[in-house]
Amino acid sequence: MEEEKYMRRCIQLAQNGFCNAAPNPMVGAVIVCDGKIIGEGYHVRCGEAHAEVNAIRSVKDTSLLKHSTIYVSLEPCSHHGKTPPCADLIIEKQIPRIVIGCQDPFSKVAGRGIQKLKDAGREVIVGVLENECRYLIRRFITFHTLHRPYITLKWAESADGFIDLHRNEGNPVILSTPLTSMLVHKKRAEHTAILIGTRTAELDNPSLNVRNWYGRSPVRLVIDRKLSLSPTLHLFDGSVPTLVFTEHSHNSLPNIEYLPINFEQDILPQIMQILYERNLQSLLVEGGSTLLQSFIDTNLWDEAFVEESPIHLISGVNAPKMNDKISYVNEQYFSRSIRHYTTTK
Repeated sequence: MEEEKYMRRCIQLAQNGFCNAAPNPMVGAVIVCDGKIIGEGYHVRCGEAHAEVNAIRSVKDTSLLKHSTIYVSLEPCSHHGKTPPCADLIIEKQIPRIVIGCQDPFSKVAGRGIQKLKDAGREVIVGVLENECRYLIRRFITFHTLHRPYITLKWAESADGFIDLHRNEGNPVILSTPLTSMLVHKKRAEHTAILIGTRTAELDNPSLNVRNWYGRSPVRLVIDRKLSLSPTLHLFDGSVPTLVFTEHSHNSLPNIEYLPINFEQDILPQIMQILYERNLQSLLVEGGSTLLQSFIDTNLWDEAFVEESPIHLISGVNAPKMNDKISYVNEQYFSRSIRHYTTTK
């Protein structure tokens, strides 16, 4: 189908904004005249021009716009934010036909862009490859409908189901390869926040930044109930914004903020609320088995990436165990996914 072909190109273009568009959604746009693509664009970076603007700017002969169709993976915005409304620009350029992948769940848009285009006498088609377009922005939709970040769990485990030796048995075991370590940094660049617990911070002293991939480092989050972690840890070097969840008051330091929460209650909903209020739309959980299992047991996750090493440890710290709700589908009909990577040493 012709319309699906051009919408697939919109999705392909939109994915180029994976690491930089957030907290805005990834969006792609294609302009077609007489069966030929005359313009393309995607939302490159938050605060910069939207996909429709970039697509229109790329058209060399603007007189063709009056005879064209613009395909866009997400409903054009209708409100003034950091940029003017895209729906107004489409109307101004007299583009007669608009094909949209899915409606915007954001409350300031939510069908208003579509209605504005229709009120201006434009032909508007909505729902071409709708499921694929919604899946493209699943993080954005999850955040704005469930009021929490999109959560990805990540760990590496041995062939016999352990993530590490008990630390009184020696140094930590390296289960990852150089390639999968690089992929971990790619995952970090694709998320706006990353979380570990006290024990992981204490034993591994991770930096939790992006070094082996291009992109921004996520906001670092660490649970430190008793404020027992040493200030000399990499987490507290001030190089990346860091949030510390604790039960004690503590003066914030440069780029480090201490946030008291109630440890007598479930801390995960409290952390999710804080991340929502701070517009942190995606969370990578790289903690130890206990922290990861707590997310699994409370059904608070969307994707899991499990690296499976051929190494046998015989004993040690058990890897997290998935429950019987793997097939769970959240309120927005996004099936949970678990991806396994088998590595060789």
